[in-house]
Parts: sequence; structure tokens; C-alpha cells
Amino acid sequence: MSGQPLFVWTLTLISSVVFGSPYSDPHCAPGRDTFVQLFEWKWDDVRQECERFLGPNGFCGVQVSPPSENAIVTNPYRPWYERYQPVSYNIISRSGNEQQFKNMVTACNKAGVRIYVNVVVNHMTGSGYSGTGVGGTKFDGGKCNYPGVPFSAWDFNGQDVCSTGDLEIHNYQNANEVRNCRLSGMCDLKMGKEYVRGKVADFFNKLIGFGVAGLRIDAAKHMWPGDLANVFARLNDLKSDVFGAGKKPFIVQEVIDLGGEPIKMSEYVSTGRVTDFIYGVKLAEIFLHHSNQAKWLSNFGEAWGMPNTNDAVVFINNHDNQRGTNRNVITFNESKQLKISTAFMLAHPYGFPRIMSSYTWNSNGGSNDWMGPPHNTDMSTKDVMINADMTCANGWVCEHRWRQIYNMVAFRNVVAGTSLQNWHSFGDNQIAFSRGDKGFIVIVADNSHLVTDINTNLPAGTYCDVISGNYENGACTGKTVNINSNGIGHFDVDGQTEDPVIAIHIGARIGSPKKVLT
Repeated sequence: MSGQPLFVWTLTLISSVVFGSPYSDPHCAPGRDTFVQLFEWKWDDVRQECERFLGPNGFCGVQVSPPSENAIVTNPYRPWYERYQPVSYNIISRSGNEQQFKNMVTACNKAGVRIYVNVVVNHMTGSGYSGTGVGGTKFDGGKCNYPGVPFSAWDFNGQDVCSTGDLEIHNYQNANEVRNCRLSGMCDLKMGKEYVRGKVADFFNKLIGFGVAGLRIDAAKHMWPGDLANVFARLNDLKSDVFGAGKKPFIVQEVIDLGGEPIKMSEYVSTGRVTDFIYGVKLAEIFLHHSNQAKWLSNFGEAWGMPNTNDAVVFINNHDNQRGTNRNVITFNESKQLKISTAFMLAHPYGFPRIMSSYTWNSNGGSNDWMGPPHNTDMSTKDVMINADMTCANGWVCEHRWRQIYNMVAFRNVVAGTSLQNWHSFGDNQIAFSRGDKGFIVIVADNSHLVTDINTNLPAGTYCDVISGNYENGACTGKTVNINSNGIGHFDVDGQTEDPVIAIHIGARIGSPKKVLT
């Protein structure tokens, strides 16, 4: 997980993708096609990461944590989820203040990296307590009174629309209850009300005015699609000096739809992309060997009950489902399987991929999953420290800085615009495929050993395996693969090693001209 390439290879290809919604375009700078969730990072650290790593290594964007002022939750002490209990729409949190936020957005845009903001507008705080937010704004959750916006009890759903006696959601088979009642006891905003819609749109437009490219709508499943459409129709165009004229913000809607419930992802795709939770769960079934086999991935995507590729944001895990005793996804705690599944995700053409960048916590069987970010004695968030080998310190995991992952981000950039071709399966869990004539990957997802000659579809030459090393100064720091004039190469992949993947692409072929991302 170390070693930095001296440059990043990319294409000058202009995408011909036609998006199904005006809010589905992520507005990536040319030649970029992956974003990262820098969970709980401070704005100053995100700014530096855009400049020193994400921009040079070809990342499209960053999903940042909620910037709005939140309650200070002290039981347990300062958990991560306090960021999901807003008290106002002021830009102040443990990540920093409004000026630091604006500086981050400006710097990241200059580095070619877009900012997507996680926003919480389904609800405010839990209804059982009152206090002062991180920026000093007072609130009374018991009365659903938030003068910092301002919102009063009249702006929240009550028993006029919620049929449960305690106003809580109890039955997820009842769509009205899921959308009109309280999620985890939090005051549920009346998004059908004109005043509420206006306040939420004002908040979003403030962020757009700072230069953000998009919004990740937390708990979108708990809001009516028509209410969201009304709010989005009020949004300003993105800043023309950064994105061009007439561009709509990128919208990602959190809709947890694993099947078996009445609320479906398909209800939301007209107003942006949706979070495809099925994706990571299905890959975990294969790469953690719970069920399924890698050979069946040949038609992964829509054929597996997932949305159209242009409607989906895909990911191996996120901040929610990497926690909990019953989690069903791959996380950094299974580093080998995470690298394998991420390599597959970034090599495969389906969806718009997001990489999770985590911090550690003392899991203790899941009982400490509430722990907030690495912090100092005053509970302020620790700086993200970078080691000499490019990995992170100070409690930050930084999966996006693992060589096996950031080199696959470059792989995806190089093969953009090509289709999946040349599928091979040599056993239940030995697979390989090409992306047109630009890239090729081999994965052994069990403990078997694959030694074979394979048609790659690639032009002849000596290629660097970007999993085991980098292409630097015209040479490979890891393994090499020779492709003959017929496109055939010899591959030796041992499933018992830490990295049972070989990935090659035309940007890391010895003698290829250097192309630098700008």
C-alpha cells in the first residue's frame, strides 16, 4: 500500500453518456470517473488532500460530511452520528467554519476535484433533548423549535399525517409511515410545506454559491419524491466560471432499497442518482464467500436488479453499513477482500463508483461503532497525518491512499468509454475481462492458483501490473506482463497471496507517452 506514481495517465476522450436526469451528471473534470467519501475529515484537510493527492491521482470528487451546525451529543460522548442531527443551516461543525469550507471548495475545484456535500434535511435533532449546537445556536428538540433556521413545531410532521401513537416509524412496509413519521425519534420536517421547502432550497443554494458540484441527500427514502423534486426545481445553476453555463447540481439520493419494501430506488431516479446498496452486499456475498461465485459476475449490474448504470452510485461500503454487528459488506477490516472487490468495482463499467475513506474505532464486537473521528483531548478532530509511504496516521485509515486502490482509479480513467469484453471464467472464482483494448484485469477470489495464457485484447508490449506496483520513470516497480502480437499474455495469480489480482492498462505500458492530468 505504498509508493506514488510520478504521473497519472488519462484519456482526452469526451464522454458520450446521456444522463437520464438533469441532476445525474457528476460534472467530473475530463478524464476522471471516481469519487471518495472523506468521512469526518476537516475542511482544511480535505483542501490539502485535493491539492496533494486527489487531483494528481485522477479522482473526480469528494463527498464531505454534513457541514450544517449540529447538536452536541454527549451520550455516548461525541458520536459520529451527531453530524446527522442539525440545529441550523449555519456552516459550522467539527470539520470547520464557513470560511474554511469555502476555501476548501475553491481549492478543490482548482485541483480538478468536485465537492459533493452530504446534506441532512429530512429531520432536525432527536425530540427528546434540548441544548446548544456546535456553533452556539440554541434549540429545543422537545418542542421541535429551532430558532437558528428558524423552524417551529408547525414546520414538522405530526399526527395529522403520521398514524403512529408516538410519531415513530415502526413499520417499514408502510410507505406513508416511513415518509411521514420520525426516523429514530428525530423531528421530521414537513417537506410538503412551502416555507420548509424554501428554507431547504436556500440552504442548498448557499452551498451551490460557494462552488460545490453536488449534494448527497441523506435519508431521501424518508421524503416524498415529489417534495424533493419541488425543492430541486428551486436550485440555482452551478457556478458558470467553474462548470460552464446552465449546469444543474449533481444529486445523489440515499435510498436504501435491498428489496422487500414498498419504497424503491426507481421512484427517485427522475431527480438524480440513487445509492445502490445492493451492489456492495452482492459483492460481499462473493468475495467473503458467504454465497454466490465470481463467475456469475459477467452480467453484473441491471441484470441483478439494480438501476440503470447512469442512475446508480455504487460502493463497497459506506459510513453506515461498515458499522454494526450484523453488517453484510466488506470493510477495511477485511483488507484483502476490500482490495479485490474495489479492483473489480473500478474495472467494471457499471455505475459511478465511490470509495470509502474511514477512520478506526475500537469495535469491541460492534459496541463502540458510535465512536466519532480521531480526536484530541478537547474532542476536536485530529489532523490527517500522512506517513512517508503515503498511508495515513493519527487513526485515519485512508483506503483511497492504498496503492491497490488509487492505481485502479487511474485504470478506470484510462478505460473510460469502453465496454466490458472478453470475459473469462476459469473456475468458480477465477475471472478475467478486458475493457475494450485499453485495460485488462485478472482476479482470483478464493485460495486457488491460476496459471494460464489469456487473450487480453490489448496491443503488444510490456505492461506494469498496477496492483503490485507503479509505472515510474518509464519502468515498473512491481510485476510485468508481456502481451504478444496476438494480444495474449501469461498470467500467474495465487489466491493465497494478499493481492490475488493483476491489472494492466495502456497508460502503464513501457514506452507509452506521459500524459498528465490538469
